[in-house]
Order: sequence, then C-alpha cells, then structure tokens
Amino acid sequence: MSTNQVIERLDAAVCALGDVDVSGWSDDTLSTHLTELSSVLCRVDAQLSRLADAVRSRGFAVQEAEVSVAQAA
Repeated sequence: MSTNQVIERLDAAVCALGDVDVSGWSDDTLSTHLTELSSVLCRVDAQLSRLADAVRSRGFAVQEAEVSVAQAA
C-alpha cells in the first residue's frame, strides 16, 4: 500500500469517526451497547497509539493539531 493510500485510509477513518455522535442515544441504548462500544473505542485507541509509537520510535515527534471537533466534522 502506498504512503498516499495509508494517509487516505487514516483520513477516511477520522471522517467516519467524526460522523459518530452518541449524545442522542438514550441512557438505555448506551447502557445496552456500553461493553461493545468500550471494546471498539479501546481498539481504536490501541491502534492509534501503535501508529504514534512507531513514529516516535523513529525519532520523530507526533504533534497534536489544533483542530476543533466542528472543523474535523
């Protein structure tokens, strides 16, 4: 996979996550899906950490972009 394809896939993932909004879910719905949602969120976090660690291990810094949630959506 080319570098551009990797960046495009990561960007697509960010866009997909930007479309997710659980604020409209009822407490019952959130409670029902909490275990599954927590598992998915932990997997996303682990993959992002893995990528960031791989960049840092090469001596590069991962800089946080100052992007608001509204801009990301």
